[in-house]
Amino acid sequence: MPVARVLVVDDEASLRQMMEVLLRRAGHEVTLASGVAEAVERIEGVAVPFDLVVTDLLMADGSGMDVVACARQRSSETQVLMVTAHASVETAVEAMRRGAYGFLEKPLSLATARAQIEKALEKRVLLRDNASLRLLNRSLGSESEGARVVGQSPAFVGAMELIRRAGPSRASVLITGESGTGKELAARALHNGSDRRDRPFVVLNCGAVPAELMESELFGHEKGAFTGATSKHLGMFRDADGGTLFLDEVGEIALPLQVKLLRALQEKKVRPVGASQEIAVDVRIVAATNRDLAQMVRDRTFREDLFYRLNVLRVHLPPLRDRREDLPSLIEHFRARFAREQGRELVAFSSEATRALLGYDWPGNIRQLENAVERAVTLAQGNTVALDDLPPEALGARLSEGAEVALGKEGLDLEATLERIERSLLRQALERAGGVRTNAAKILGLSFRSFRYRLQKLGMASGEADELEGDAPGAKGR
Repeated sequence: MPVARVLVVDDEASLRQMMEVLLRRAGHEVTLASGVAEAVERIEGVAVPFDLVVTDLLMADGSGMDVVACARQRSSETQVLMVTAHASVETAVEAMRRGAYGFLEKPLSLATARAQIEKALEKRVLLRDNASLRLLNRSLGSESEGARVVGQSPAFVGAMELIRRAGPSRASVLITGESGTGKELAARALHNGSDRRDRPFVVLNCGAVPAELMESELFGHEKGAFTGATSKHLGMFRDADGGTLFLDEVGEIALPLQVKLLRALQEKKVRPVGASQEIAVDVRIVAATNRDLAQMVRDRTFREDLFYRLNVLRVHLPPLRDRREDLPSLIEHFRARFAREQGRELVAFSSEATRALLGYDWPGNIRQLENAVERAVTLAQGNTVALDDLPPEALGARLSEGAEVALGKEGLDLEATLERIERSLLRQALERAGGVRTNAAKILGLSFRSFRYRLQKLGMASGEADELEGDAPGAKGR
């Protein structure tokens, strides 16, 4: 539970002190008021509304009902607990009508008070998180249905809250996370949450542009600046003037060009290739990477000064395996979307297919899940997605955690299925270990010799595995 701002209102000093000790021990920030007038002053005087107000009902200078009304008028998301020795159906109904969350009866039970406080704050957190997601989705309202932000896990909602708060800023933002976690969607949310929303949002995949063309792609070129430059080219910075430039896979930019990019960010000017004059630009930079830029700085493959220039604000998008509680809502979101796009009637997942989807680790994250659900909806016969409609890699999911592999309608080839499961787990371990076989063996609880034998047995010792090892520097951030 995050730290909450709590106001305790009571004209009995002993009760105020008891509640203060209880709340501070739980890690919350506590403000005290000795009566209705002081409580109203506190509520109206704070810049950020209280998360929770705990107030006595009957006090010397008035009724706690007035505190409820003031707190709820200040913020509809503030939760209020009423403390009273005079509980009755009538007072309870009236307090609830005015917006109170619940009652605490005197004499107070600390266990009951603690439980009620936790429930009230859980509701406050849920309201805040839903508000943040609604705001983000409104900012993405001009996008397709596929761009909706979906999820309620703490790690994901925390990232979305950072995006909401960073949106209005003009500071550079670095978005980190594995491939497929939705970094471009996050960048669009930042853009749409800023005062640049009506200006261009320009995307450049730095890993898809050859190194020799990157300078021209970023800064533009004059006609005749080099062989093949048959016309003038403005470049991404000038295309994004007044808006946002999203540099995806920024870790792929070569060191010599990093110097020029840093200068463009510092001076807010660019010089097209072949030009003699610099041109002023007003661009907000949002960069993204699935690589560990801090490690690249230590390895001297990425400039430290550029790293700090890009990393003014940092948003990390968690992998899907770390937000498993979001899987049901994501699956339902994609199921409804693809059924609608394909003109299908309501398509439901069978219990076996659902278990398989929930049990898989999704190394390709949301992008892989989206593709899997689209495939399943497309292949489904009738209105039910069967196990056989899922991608093969999802069928042998998470055996180590006790999930069953369901038997398809037509049976299965046991040896081929076990081989597919083993191959998938070996590949996932190598990817998670950045291609380092010793570490991959530890992830699977194997000795290095046993791990190497399994690779050789499946023909992965030179093709697939060697390819992953060769990609190790770039795989570390995936």
